[in-house]
Amino acid sequence: MFARVWARASVTLERGVARHRHELLAGLSGRVIEIGAGNGLGFAHYPEGVTGIVAVEPEGHLRRLAERAAERASVPIEVVDGVAERLPADDRSCDAAVTSLVLCSVPDQGAALAEIVRVLRPGGQLRFFEHVRATSALAYRVQRSLDATVWPVLAGGCHTARDTTAAIEHAGFVTERLTRLRYADTGISFPASPQILGTATRPPTTANPEAATSSP
Repeated sequence: MFARVWARASVTLERGVARHRHELLAGLSGRVIEIGAGNGLGFAHYPEGVTGIVAVEPEGHLRRLAERAAERASVPIEVVDGVAERLPADDRSCDAAVTSLVLCSVPDQGAALAEIVRVLRPGGQLRFFEHVRATSALAYRVQRSLDATVWPVLAGGCHTARDTTAAIEHAGFVTERLTRLRYADTGISFPASPQILGTATRPPTTANPEAATSSP
């Protein structure tokens, strides 16, 4: 049910998100893996330097919509079934990985980020656009309360209070660029606000990425 609601709502949200999605993907090249591709709204923003995309989406309805979007894209895209904790890609086979409003909903955020480290070549980039925990103590308490009760049930497993910035760094990435966004920037309201938009790099060597712990 949530997938069908999201398929419609995301099109409306795209009015505020599209320019950030374009910035998220600008300058990418080579082979890319997109985790949680949803209905494929990001596909139109990939630049011509991208030689191939593996778009991973576990939900059947969204995956079918993504397959249609892939047919209209200007770069080659293969839409596949899969989950973030077990990515269908070989070790060090990707030049970049993309996540967009997905690390909030993966069951095990630490395992998902460790998988991204695994499939990226040394020096490869993680491009991310995610909503994160609030900086206000009161808002953060509200997010935690929602996460412990109704929000994940209503919103497809989404958790609003995750410190995704810290989780990315804990997985071994080096953050190169980070922009903090709010409702006025994206049109995405609380509790799925604020958001972060950024780039992180997999170092030439990453110490034991499998040791990344799960997020709450």
